[in-house]
Amino acid sequence: MWRLFPERPDIKGCSRTDAGVHARRYGVSFKVERQVDIRRLLDALNHNLPRDVRVIAAREVENGFHARYSCRGKRYRYLICDSRAMDPFLLGFALHSPRRMDQDRMNEAAALFVGTHDFSAFSGSRRSVEATVRTIFSAGVQRRGDRVEFTVSGDGFLYNMVRIMAGTLLSVDRGRMTGDDIKTALDSCERTLPMFTAPAEGLYLDGVFYDFGEL
Repeated sequence: MWRLFPERPDIKGCSRTDAGVHARRYGVSFKVERQVDIRRLLDALNHNLPRDVRVIAAREVENGFHARYSCRGKRYRYLICDSRAMDPFLLGFALHSPRRMDQDRMNEAAALFVGTHDFSAFSGSRRSVEATVRTIFSAGVQRRGDRVEFTVSGDGFLYNMVRIMAGTLLSVDRGRMTGDDIKTALDSCERTLPMFTAPAEGLYLDGVFYDFGEL
């Protein structure tokens, strides 16, 4: 980056993520004091970035734009492999659950997250914000062979929130929790039920929403 812009622009990321979490989409913003050819910028960035990071699009935005604070929402996916033997190509990229999961039961539970709720009960203890009310636009589970994906989109997420939601759905599938338990947690704002935080390796930041569209 510094080879392209010696003035060292202040780079702003759209989100903070835990170690081990992946991103299919991630937005950054920065300001430079020179005219930039956007088409050449994309190629130049990819030439200088590590091989496991690729820039797929770039655009000019208005002054004052901030990759994090101008964000209108995000979409996350949590990937689970429920084959008897774990796919070795998914090691480090999905959670293994050797017991076949009930997609319908998990979808019924996921639907309870949709709407505006206080998600205190679904946040890790290290959260750094006081406001815990978030609006979930959609939440659901889809199966593709032996891969099960929990997808959730909303206007924002608390620390560990998606991983706890995914862990809760796994608890529902295994009969350790019910939909009523989820309602109780949302109403009480207390994490007293046997939900757990799913491991980081199955989580993906899958989309970022701005006024101009989705990344």
